[in-house]
Amino acid sequence: MSRAKKLETWQLRAKFAAALSAMYAAEVPAYTTLVEVSAQVNRDCLAHHPHAERLGSLARVTAERHGAIRVGSPAELAAVADLFAAFGMVPVGYYDLRTAASPIPVISTAFRPIDADELARNPFRVFTSMLATRDRRFFGAGLRRRVEAFLAQRQLFDPALIARARAIAADGWCDADEADEFVGRAVAAFALSREPIDRAWYDELSQVSGVAADIAGVSSTHVNHLTPRVLDIDELYRRMTARGISMIDAIQGPPRTDGPAVLLRQTSFRALAEPRLFRMADGTVRKETLRVRFGEVEARGVALTPKGRQRYDAAMAAVDPARVWQDYFPSTDAEMAAQGLAYYRCGDPSKPVVYEDFLPASAAGIFRSNLDGDAEAAQVADDSEYSLEWLAGAIDRPIHDPYALYEAHAREGAA
Repeated sequence: MSRAKKLETWQLRAKFAAALSAMYAAEVPAYTTLVEVSAQVNRDCLAHHPHAERLGSLARVTAERHGAIRVGSPAELAAVADLFAAFGMVPVGYYDLRTAASPIPVISTAFRPIDADELARNPFRVFTSMLATRDRRFFGAGLRRRVEAFLAQRQLFDPALIARARAIAADGWCDADEADEFVGRAVAAFALSREPIDRAWYDELSQVSGVAADIAGVSSTHVNHLTPRVLDIDELYRRMTARGISMIDAIQGPPRTDGPAVLLRQTSFRALAEPRLFRMADGTVRKETLRVRFGEVEARGVALTPKGRQRYDAAMAAVDPARVWQDYFPSTDAEMAAQGLAYYRCGDPSKPVVYEDFLPASAAGIFRSNLDGDAEAAQVADDSEYSLEWLAGAIDRPIHDPYALYEAHAREGAA
């Protein structure tokens, strides 16, 4: 009898990303339009600017996705970490969206591959946010107890699925005959629930934050957005608008300039009104709509060093970042490399290291732009003690430092 074919974790990850994309396209049809327009823009951009592939091949960029999900508790986040480990995705970076100009009551990390070869094969990432119930600026003691009790009684993932994920992660592979079933069960865990939502409970949490209601006002989690990558996000914005798609007001992140693209630029179409069932106070079930899921798209540039990131933060603090950008950043990759502002493989300015992570201000801006309204944090002290170290302890695994990863990628191939 022949030995069963094995799929490595990157192959399993590719299946997972493709299956999630198919499910999300069925749930949010406008996402299909976004993917189609992104692919068109990528082909046209490369035809006119062959050097565009220096930030990733057309095949990689066109297939690339990042997802976003939200969970409510450390236990739920730990289960997510176990599940994603089966796909070769580990936590990278710590993001505190409570510190953004428009605070959102979540802390986040991103699950993704970290090896350069793994990223080249399939760079699927999932930005994962956890509700910050310990922060009393958003959750008073009574509401916190009720939210945490609600979260404790729900089960987002089948324990058997998580157990199998742990085994696959430990082995580093999965039998091909099992792969489709495993991926299917994982994808199903992120499908939009059709169970009726308690109207009063959802509305109470909405007074804290629309994001809080989306996390703890329902009995399951779901894909909040699934993001294709585009080589020219300004052109994508124009084409989507021309098709009559309502986009958010601005592109988040650094301005468009004539110099090297840096970090990450993001935009999205506005959250669509989706039909959902609500259970009313009298026990009746009524069909209404919610606007929580949207279509995000991103353009990625070169990863900045800590020195470059300091300059970026200073430039973005200006009233008009585009006008002063040249005061902070040079106009060529050679100058960027010479000044130690960005990462390049072996120090070669023609080999930029792509930024693989996220910007908390941009994430908060996207979240806020897709909410009908949101409450402000109470003016009390924050004694929640959330931190990278706290989150790593909560999920019992290290959270990788993005700068250390970029430094390692930049040194690959060096003598």
